[in-house]
This record gives sequence, C-alpha cells and structure tokens, in this order.
Amino acid sequence: MTQQFSILEREDFQKLIDVLSADGYQVIGPTLGEGAVIYDELTSIEQMPIGWTDIQEGGKYRLERRDDDALFGFNTSPQSWKRFLHPPSVRLWQAHRTDEGFELQHEPIEAPRMAFLGVRSCDLHAIAIQDKVFMNGDYLDPTYKSRREKIFVVAVNCGQAGGTCFCSSMNTGPKAEGGFDLALTEIVESRQHYFVVEVGSEKGQEVLHQLPHRPAKDSEVKAADNLLKKVSKQMGRILDTEQMQDILYRNYENARWDSVAQRCLSCANCTMVCPTCFCTTIQDVTDLSGSHAERVRRWDSCFTMDFSYIHGGSIRYSQKSRYRQWMTHKLATWFDQFGTAGCVGCGRCITWCPVGIDLTEEMAAIRESEGAAPKPGRKPASAKP
Repeated sequence: MTQQFSILEREDFQKLIDVLSADGYQVIGPTLGEGAVIYDELTSIEQMPIGWTDIQEGGKYRLERRDDDALFGFNTSPQSWKRFLHPPSVRLWQAHRTDEGFELQHEPIEAPRMAFLGVRSCDLHAIAIQDKVFMNGDYLDPTYKSRREKIFVVAVNCGQAGGTCFCSSMNTGPKAEGGFDLALTEIVESRQHYFVVEVGSEKGQEVLHQLPHRPAKDSEVKAADNLLKKVSKQMGRILDTEQMQDILYRNYENARWDSVAQRCLSCANCTMVCPTCFCTTIQDVTDLSGSHAERVRRWDSCFTMDFSYIHGGSIRYSQKSRYRQWMTHKLATWFDQFGTAGCVGCGRCITWCPVGIDLTEEMAAIRESEGAAPKPGRKPASAKP
C-alpha cells in the first residue's frame, strides 16, 4: 500500500506550483475574490484561501474562517473548470471590407498550457462528460480539444462535504478515482499538515519526482481513507437515482412543475454555475461603418426565452417548460444522448439559485407523487450535514 502513495509536506507545497510553472504551465487554482472562492492564476501559495471555508445552503453562500490553515478547506467554487476549457466567449471569425468585397479571417485557436490545481472529483466527472460532448461525438469542438489536450490536473479529494453536495448519490465523489495526473488528500492535524499523493499518469510521476516527497506510512494512508469515508456520510443532500429516468418520462404533466415555476426567476444562474451545461448562442456583429464584422459564440441558457426561439416564437415560453426541460435533460434524456447523467452532484445549482430551488427536492417530490415511499436510512433531501 505504501508504495502506491507518497507524502508531500505542507511546507513543500509551494514547490508544486513552482515546478508546474517552470514546466510552462499557467497554474490555475483557488483564491479569494468577490466574496467567494474563485479560480484564477496562481504564482504563490499565499494567494490561496488559507484557513477559509464556505457555508452553502439553498440560495445561500458565505465565507467563514476555519480554526486551521487548510489550503483546500472549502467545498466548491461558484466557478467550475468549464470556463477554462469551454470559454464563455469565443470569436469564431472576423471579416474586413476590401475593394473586392469582404476578406474572411478565421480566428486562430490559441490554447495555453494550464495546470488545474484543486479539481474535485465531481468536477473531474464533469470534465469527462464534456469530453463526450465536445470530443467524442460526431462533432468535434476544436477550441475545447486544443485546450483539453494541454492541461495538467491536480485533483484534491474532499475533506468535507457542503450543505448542498450530493456527489455520493451520483457516484462521482468524494474521492477522485481517475482523470488526474496527481491526486492529493489534505490531512490537517494538531501537529501535522501534509498531503497524501496518488499518481495518476506518467506526467504526474515526472512532476512528483521533482518535488520533495517520501513514501507514505500505512497510518497516513489510513488517515486519508478514514477522512473520505467520513465525508461520504456528510452529504448535505441525497438524490435517489433508482428508476429516475422512467419516473421523469412518466411525469411531464406533473403538478410539481407548476409549483416550481411559481418560484423560478429564469435567471439562468443554475446553468451558468453548472460544470456540465454547454448551451451556446451565436452572435454576428458589425461596426458602425460596416467595414468590419465578426461572429462570436457565447454561453447561453435553456432558461432564456430567446434560446428556443424559432422564426416567430419560442418553443418554451413558460418557466414551467424551461425548468422541466433543464431538469429532465440533466437526469433523464442526457442518458439517451451521452450514456450518463448530466448532473455530478456538486450542488452549485442549489446554492446559487436566488430562491433556493433544489433539484434533489424536486425529484423527491415527483417520486413521492407516484406513491413511492422514501428509502429507509437515507436523509431527506433538505437535511443538513
């Protein structure tokens, strides 16, 4: 067991950032900004949210100080790694007027080498889902592919579960099982602060060799395992996935959709923070002189009226139809398209909904409307950890 894991001491963590930077990677990791934990470029460990945690519930988010100096003592950022692989705005081409007409210039694809530092297991699964959407289907997205192929992933196993987390229900966490180059489990004890390191690729092994490290003791690996077992039992939400697709297919006209529509603001927050949503729109713009035009792809949302607009009107003109489309796609029809759920249990959509609409609560209500009894031994969807 000890041969599979290594120990990186807390005082040597800066060297991980230094090694990745020296190797030509732009290191992207957690930092504090705008009253939240966000992801941005890092050059120093001092930029990280040392000793901070986040408290999350439906429609609520706040930062609080911890009683230790954990580097990754928070749950999930309102941002996801999607914004670095599938950017919010991409110019596809531009055109300039010449004497002969317009000269079309396709936008060059520039893909920086990025090292993602602190990727949670749920977000690893989200990246794998977007791989299917953008790289493994009939249509290849060159922007996504070029960025995806140049990243180095340092995963971090969760040391706590948030109030809106339900990754255990989706089998997407809290432990990273694959899709990383290195995976860290942070152990913070009264007199010890270290990271249990697991190697996931040859690139990861090469980076580890450049860091001060030692073989992990059995007790240290056991401490990491015990921490993850504890986190699995702390989930703030539970989603019963048994026969989930069939239940949703049978309930397109369930009265629950009307109930949630009365609260939904169609603000699109849930889709913006979701790590798997990929809807976009195309905008063509020109300057006032008419000599320059360009086409831009931007993030869009199925919650906007214009998203389903087709020559004369919107197909989904009501909040009811738009919320039903989003939730049914995430938990049912996504399986038909991509062979997996479109939800990874990160809980962002619950936290960042202004009115606290809870996907797990809505699914439970629809299930119970069919007379299904709650499973014994499981916390209700609204329970706190």
